[in-house]
Amino acid sequence: METARAKTGISVFDDMLFGGFLEGSANLIEGAPGTGKTTIAMQFIYNGIVNYDEPGVIITFEEFPQQYYHDALQFGWDLKKLEAEGKLKVIFSDPETALDEIENMEGGFVTIIEELGAKRVVIDSMTHFESLTRNRLELRDIERRFINSLKREGVTSVLLRENDSLLGQIAHVGSKIPFIVDTYILLRYVEIDSSIQKALTVLKMRGSNHQKDIRKYQCTAKGIEVESTFAGREGIMSGITRHTPEDAFIDVFGKKKSR
Repeated sequence: METARAKTGISVFDDMLFGGFLEGSANLIEGAPGTGKTTIAMQFIYNGIVNYDEPGVIITFEEFPQQYYHDALQFGWDLKKLEAEGKLKVIFSDPETALDEIENMEGGFVTIIEELGAKRVVIDSMTHFESLTRNRLELRDIERRFINSLKREGVTSVLLRENDSLLGQIAHVGSKIPFIVDTYILLRYVEIDSSIQKALTVLKMRGSNHQKDIRKYQCTAKGIEVESTFAGREGIMSGITRHTPEDAFIDVFGKKKSR
């Protein structure tokens, strides 16, 4: 029996996920500032409503709803209109309130999800839960409780997390959320031939196979577009790329002539 999928509507990205996120799963997208985390999340919500008739909720700890409306319009996505039609709710909150509201079966956020019939939820961003405690075990418990409460409601969630590393090794963080979520996606800046490009890879997908390659992607006027792999390169996700030994040999000596 084939597992139901929640498509993002980003064609090549869905191919990497073997059809989309598993329905009811919790999915983490991590990246440095400007890598397009929020754009992917908005695209997931917008396409879910418009293309798949799946209402959505965005819970943000960073931006007021008006900022979301403004940013989305740059891509032609009218979130305010969808909210007026009762298909979307954008909520500005704080981590402590969000945890209380989602854990409580009669909480305001749970009521919104159920009344809206929401199938998709975005959290922007999980990084803010780190402000609630400096104890790693307690933080892991908070994140686990929050994610399990979302799963209890049967929604497919996209959870964003910031990473301060622009290039090079990923910065150390106290959160263990990659171990808790079902899917872990990493967005990175990479330097290729003296220019900065963006790379995406799926590091983990519990309960499903997924593509293991590293893809280029761009933020276009229509949103995120995932492109080809980084052929002939290695060290992509470290931020320090180099030619593979085979391609380095070809660069120096040229292709071997066939006999």
